[in-house]
Amino acid sequence: MGMNLGRGKKGPVADINVTPLVDVMLVLLVIFMVTAPMLFSGVDLKLPKTKKVNNVSLNAELVILSVTSGEQYYLGKSLVGQKDLIPSIIKQFKVNKTEVLYLRADYSLKYEKVAKLIASLKKAGVSNIALVTEVEKAQ
Repeated sequence: MGMNLGRGKKGPVADINVTPLVDVMLVLLVIFMVTAPMLFSGVDLKLPKTKKVNNVSLNAELVILSVTSGEQYYLGKSLVGQKDLIPSIIKQFKVNKTEVLYLRADYSLKYEKVAKLIASLKKAGVSNIALVTEVEKAQ
């Protein structure tokens, strides 16, 4: 459509066609909806498998602690030393304005190590800990 000259009115009238704008915005919305769950890849771990309980989509806004099989600690994607772990978690809680810690521990890590980590976290005041697992595939 072109410009309406406004036969009964004085001067030209310009109408903005918003259809292309809406089309572009819808395409961008779909792209963000598809890519958002893939934003947090985090540290590559082999997580224990469980039946589906509830979905947790991990993203950068959450406080995520990953423990590798070699007992390396990652807060988000940053490597953290064992001595700096609890202060870093508490600092991250304040930055993200949350009190939930998502714990991802490698499958090959001994249960004793995970239990001691959880105990030390609880002793430091981190009481809301969510364990992250992978969902078993239906057979």
